[in-house]
Amino acid sequence: MHIEHISSAKNARIRELSDLMESSRSRREMGIFVTEGRKELQLCIQGGFEIESLFINQKIVDPLEFREIKCRSLFTITPELYSKIAYRESTEGVVATVKSRNPEIGDIKLSASPLIIVLESVEKPGNLGAVIRTADASGVDAVIVCDPLTDLYNPNIIRSSTGAIFTTQCIATTSEECYKWLRDNKIDILTTELEASHWHYNCDMTGPCAVILGSESDGLSSFWREKAGNRLKIPMKGSVDSLNVSVSAAIICFEALIQRAVKY
Repeated sequence: MHIEHISSAKNARIRELSDLMESSRSRREMGIFVTEGRKELQLCIQGGFEIESLFINQKIVDPLEFREIKCRSLFTITPELYSKIAYRESTEGVVATVKSRNPEIGDIKLSASPLIIVLESVEKPGNLGAVIRTADASGVDAVIVCDPLTDLYNPNIIRSSTGAIFTTQCIATTSEECYKWLRDNKIDILTTELEASHWHYNCDMTGPCAVILGSESDGLSSFWREKAGNRLKIPMKGSVDSLNVSVSAAIICFEALIQRAVKY
């Protein structure tokens, strides 16, 4: 494997890397995104993603450790340059550029009794990443992001999901297309609303179902509220009228996991 050394921030590869980290437009146009860290890289490869380039901090990592990884280019860079491109303060010495995927909703593989998370217009990448991490932990079949306000390969999503985005089925689509797909696959629609009819733990979630969660600022649109088969609410005793969307997702998904464990 040919290894090239880079020491200047003006290098074209470094400028391209910075653009990919900062701009969703660049990620979309180039079809490439950036991931950082050994664990994330391992999960990326496990998920079948194609690695384009590796950037290695020569003071932390021996490039030969990555000789088995298939990639187009491998670069060593100085610690000073690495500190400028690394997202995390506590770094593991490796950044990779990866070829994006744009799967369609029809590509989702379902279990016998699927559990789906649907997020409508969630705007905060950190929350979306946390929901994907919850999906991985609770055995959710897929996360569907409807009418997204951020691209799925935003570095904050990758970081907050701790790489789970690479091994969890994640799809971006419209609310209309998602609803049609849920209906065609006979998946019950459970909406989360403040003024709802059932406590979440009183709702049967052992069958095929999709939990629909709205944006942090506006909640669910009328489109999804009108499609609800069941409306759920989470008990709260405080004065704040809503939970963070990632916390709500975790509470409901682990309730579904418990119900399914008891049933099966």
